[in-house]
Amino acid sequence: MTILVGYATTHGSTRSIAERIGAALAERGIGADVRPMDEVEDAGGYEGFVLGSAVHNRAWLPEARDFVTRHHHVLAGRPVWLFSVGMPAALRGPWRGYGPKEEALLTDELHARVGARQHRLFSGVFLREHMSFAGHLACKALGVRYGDYRNWPEIEDWASAVAGELASGGPASAAKPAV
Repeated sequence: MTILVGYATTHGSTRSIAERIGAALAERGIGADVRPMDEVEDAGGYEGFVLGSAVHNRAWLPEARDFVTRHHHVLAGRPVWLFSVGMPAALRGPWRGYGPKEEALLTDELHARVGARQHRLFSGVFLREHMSFAGHLACKALGVRYGDYRNWPEIEDWASAVAGELASGGPASAAKPAV
């Protein structure tokens, strides 16, 4: 069984998370091909998919949306898990509740297109140099904190649940609910 762990990234955080997911699947005997979605020509060659994208302006990156659009007929007939990488852990105070709202927007659109078994929103790396001057001022006003917010145990636990489901062929009932 070979699973595509496809990703779309801007600054590399999503790639590193995809690589960790691929490694966790491989450790559990699941063949994982980790690659950018815009480099995949034949999605039909995979038996399942774990797809992830950085989130910008409350949406997946264009190359990730294009992949889902181009290959929706293949994705609809195979097991699919989705993950998004944003900045919910960087938010403070009243803005902290924004992360789950962002996930709901992403989940509704993506689930409708591919019938995904599960979607997870992970926090990534959010650095000052990733922002324009205006973006930095907005983040400062909102109290956003820069840093590396990747939660490796959480990511590995989720990948283990995906691997377990792939190995058993069962439903996502054993997987943790989306955060």
